[in-house]
Amino acid sequence: MKKNHKVAARQTRRAQRRIHIAETTPPEQEITKAGKKPSSVIIKPLTDAQARYDDAIRSKKLIYGYGPAGTGKTYLATCRAADALRDGLIENIILVRPAVEAAGEKLGFLPGEMKDKYDPYLEPFYQALEERLGTGHLEYLLKRKIIDPRPMGFMRGASFKNTWLLADEMQNATKAQMKMLLTRIGENSKFIISGDPDQSDIGASSGLTDAIERTRGHKDISAVGFDVEDIVRSGLCMDIVKMYSN
Repeated sequence: MKKNHKVAARQTRRAQRRIHIAETTPPEQEITKAGKKPSSVIIKPLTDAQARYDDAIRSKKLIYGYGPAGTGKTYLATCRAADALRDGLIENIILVRPAVEAAGEKLGFLPGEMKDKYDPYLEPFYQALEERLGTGHLEYLLKRKIIDPRPMGFMRGASFKNTWLLADEMQNATKAQMKMLLTRIGENSKFIISGDPDQSDIGASSGLTDAIERTRGHKDISAVGFDVEDIVRSGLCMDIVKMYSN
């Protein structure tokens, strides 16, 4: 009986230690034990265009990156945003991408809740964020809306302060959508807008080139163009883009 009492006491002490560890461990540290670990690899531009883009990201408030797929526009911008959040320079990252596909499949026709419908459009962001922040920490930041994916239709009336907003595939945003988006920028914020005008699925209604021309020359705005020679995804990707450019 006395032995059973000692065993029970030891089990109680162990349980109390586990509770203490759980209560004193920050959620982001607790959940990063599983999945991909955050990367501390220093990200360096691979091309002259990427270097110009990187300089613009560091020094300007509104940055456009435009040109063909595979040039690293989304990846570089997302990595810089993740590092800024990790270093405490900003409070939030907003992710935006028009829900338009060449096949005509829109959010309303996809199964699931809004998050389930929108998430596939944001996969390029998630891949870079997971690499820089780790799987668990990214899930925590998404749950807390510190990293916040927002469809274009939910942007009206918003104002973003201490925030980096990353908008990808913006050749598929209309002129009205671009105006609405650009006027959301607040204090200590940075908007990075990327896309390929040659791949617009909405034709002449595209607002990306229009926005670049309207805002050109402002001291806080920079537009960086990429071309086929800047493709870093793979040699085959570069060759295919060249074939379709002829």
